[in-house]
Amino acid sequence: MSTPGFQIKVHNSLTQPLLMAGAPRQFTILNATLWAAMLLGMHSIWAIPGWIVLHGAAVMLTKKDPYFFGVILRHIRQKIFYRI
Repeated sequence: MSTPGFQIKVHNSLTQPLLMAGAPRQFTILNATLWAAMLLGMHSIWAIPGWIVLHGAAVMLTKKDPYFFGVILRHIRQKIFYRI
């Protein structure tokens, strides 16, 4: 139910998730930190292609569901109520 004559402008930035390089911000920071530690700490050159593949997968998942990382985190934190 809306009142005639009144409109509110809502910017897209208020309704869309925060993305960094096409992937969720938290995931990108975690991913970059992990692979930078591997590259700089262990001097592993395989860290660069690994980072590119993992980030590419995250970008593809973000295009399907921008909240996939939050869903995964919530799934990990969820307690098991039914024993199998």
